[in-house]
Amino acid sequence: MTRIAIIPGDGIGVEVTREAVECLRAAWRVTGRDVPLDLLPYGADHFLRTGETLPDAALDALRGYDAILLGALGDPRVPDNRHAADILLGIRFKLDLYVSKRPGRLLADHLTPLKGRTARDIDFVIFRENTEGLYVGMGGLFKKGTPDEIALQEDVNTRKGVERILRHAFEYAQARGGRRVLMSDKSNALIHGHDLWQRTFREVAHDYKAIESSHMYVDALAMQMVKDPSQFEVIVTCNMFGDILSDLGAQLQGGLGLAASGNIHPGRTSLFEPVHGSAPKYAGQNVANPMGAVLSAAMMLDEIGHDEEARLLEGAVVGSVLAGRTTRDLGGGLGTREVGEDIRRRIMAARPS
Repeated sequence: MTRIAIIPGDGIGVEVTREAVECLRAAWRVTGRDVPLDLLPYGADHFLRTGETLPDAALDALRGYDAILLGALGDPRVPDNRHAADILLGIRFKLDLYVSKRPGRLLADHLTPLKGRTARDIDFVIFRENTEGLYVGMGGLFKKGTPDEIALQEDVNTRKGVERILRHAFEYAQARGGRRVLMSDKSNALIHGHDLWQRTFREVAHDYKAIESSHMYVDALAMQMVKDPSQFEVIVTCNMFGDILSDLGAQLQGGLGLAASGNIHPGRTSLFEPVHGSAPKYAGQNVANPMGAVLSAAMMLDEIGHDEEARLLEGAVVGSVLAGRTTRDLGGGLGTREVGEDIRRRIMAARPS
């Protein structure tokens, strides 16, 4: 039986996750499935109450789930946000979720800030290596607080890590009839680490001759994403660049409120979350956009084989966007709960009579 863990998070994460969970339940009512959803307490409130971030026993328990749906983490009551780092990065690294999948898909023409571009032009996916690079935390400070202070941050790239994310990008393109995979790096400046990306990309591409492989330096790619996003289908890059480029992609599709993501290890427990932050100043005001959380839930369903329910969630979100039944960030006038209710009405309308 499918089992899903829910970690609502902090701030607006709690509100948007609540709406996403109710949308999941609505989809399962339509299809007749019964899927347990286990609500887990980890977040700022739990940390402040118990001193626990994510204990090892909880991490072991998460391995028994098919997927995890996570709300945004971050709370000003925890100034260093150590609970957020321990929970999110802890899950990513310790469950070896090496694929960060971030789609850039425009749902309605009016949402993009690009003049003259339509939904036909903006439909790509960015695969970000998710367990290496600058995010491993290797380095340190010497003579901290003095005029001679030195800060070191190591960019870690392994053959195994680079090859598996590149191969995943090609496999994804091949499985969906894709024609193009582009790898982005900064090998003209990061000579050693990104030379590894260059060599490995050429070797992996050789195994997928039916797919056009190409390369751009990351600065050129950022410019081209704005100039002509229609040229991109699958983009694959390192941890830091993927983080930055996927936020640019989110703006092209209408903003972070619509941006979904998955932290994936194919065939194992994976984690899905909206890209936006916890935005504490907006918490409890019923203004946050829940669509990124609902689309993250749809991505989760697709990954674990609940294709019918995934299509129900995606279709309902598109319907709400096209009808203007959105929060203010997308030009609408509804609140978080009201958008969630509108999406659920559209899901339930698909119920066979």
